[in-house]
Amino acid sequence: MARKLLLEHINVPGINTLDVYRQKGGYRSVEKALKTLSPDDVVEEVKKSGLRGRGGAGFPTGMKWSFLAKPEGVERYLVCNADESEPGTFKDRYLMTYIPHALIEGMIVSSYALGAKTSYIYVRGEMMPQIRILEKAIAEAKSAGFLGKNILGSGYDLELYVQPGGGAYICGEETALLESLEGKRGNPRIKPPFPAIAGLYGCPTVVNNVESIAAVVPIINDGGEEYAKVGIGRSTGTKLISASGNLVRPGVYEIELGLPVEEFIYSDEYCGGIANGKRLKATVAGGSSVPVLPANLTLKLANGDPRLMSYESLSEGGFATGTMMGSGGFIAFDEDQCIVRNTWNFSRFYHHESCGQCSPCREGTGWMEKVLHRIEHGHGKMSDIDLLVDVSKKIEGNTICPLGDAAAWPVASAIRHFRDEFEWHVREPQKSQQTNYGIARYAEPIASGLKQEN
Repeated sequence: MARKLLLEHINVPGINTLDVYRQKGGYRSVEKALKTLSPDDVVEEVKKSGLRGRGGAGFPTGMKWSFLAKPEGVERYLVCNADESEPGTFKDRYLMTYIPHALIEGMIVSSYALGAKTSYIYVRGEMMPQIRILEKAIAEAKSAGFLGKNILGSGYDLELYVQPGGGAYICGEETALLESLEGKRGNPRIKPPFPAIAGLYGCPTVVNNVESIAAVVPIINDGGEEYAKVGIGRSTGTKLISASGNLVRPGVYEIELGLPVEEFIYSDEYCGGIANGKRLKATVAGGSSVPVLPANLTLKLANGDPRLMSYESLSEGGFATGTMMGSGGFIAFDEDQCIVRNTWNFSRFYHHESCGQCSPCREGTGWMEKVLHRIEHGHGKMSDIDLLVDVSKKIEGNTICPLGDAAAWPVASAIRHFRDEFEWHVREPQKSQQTNYGIARYAEPIASGLKQEN
């Protein structure tokens, strides 16, 4: 069995309550940090761990914390980004639903490390059940003396609040989130200044993902160096993966970074293979915003080595033959799925969610959605394919926030790897409308021990 650092007790009855959570060792990291470590010691342990942001960017968490400005007499804030809105990503919701105290505990330790006396958990507006769960967990923690004034007699004070989100995907971008938290329209800010210098209410602020915050708990409990022994290379620790699509067992899995992608897809310990005895055609490894990969490049690198579930291995080869870890939203497509239709579906989402602040994103996402709709519905032209590539290039790197890139990458990669399928939709519009399947393309599992019967 793979080592679990976050979900070890997820199936224990009542683990969502304070009493059961504490019976399983909960809040030990708070006691250790506040009684035996200075704030700088906590930051140093997180640096030693090699923890990287689990929300998508993969930036070293300890380094991000060290950038926080500390002017005398100025408030500092920690904001947890729980605005999980990326299609195919649901790991944070799972964590908040079933083991909310792991997040609360991580918020207390992280706030202490950063010198924050007021912190927020900004939750996607549609997640009302999770908001209620977190509010109950915070009330339990406060009653037990883990929040409020003079926590555990340490002299440290912390108030923690849950803030429902603005109901827009763009509010997941950290500066748009801060704008929304201040009661404004959730539009991304121009950077610099970065939130570590001027964030919430113009004060130094750190914004971290739910999983990143929860990972601080095992780091402080066991030590940063011990945490760094888990995983592979610079991809340390474990990672929560939201697995969906045409899989035998979709769901949320905690994997040790460095696990072969093939094992994740086909092993009975994880996804159990492709559903209904079909074969793998393509994957989106990190949520809808990352490049799509065909089956052969999902399972193997361009040089033939097995591809691993790690930041480095998934991005090996750049976007020509690789992708990104992203938010960990792993979507598998079987041999009958239409890449054109799925690309159009992603494009509709990004067009709808564009805030409209930047012209390349506002206009470009609209163009891509319309052209993909045209191709998918049998009215496309061969020139439309190159038009999509051209528009995606004009969006990428030309917007204030990464939503423009997120809209461009899936389209560009789908055409790069499945251009023949786009051409088939143009060449055979009636046939593509009748089947909705596209061109069957698949790869057999590499290792015979994991070979799926077809």
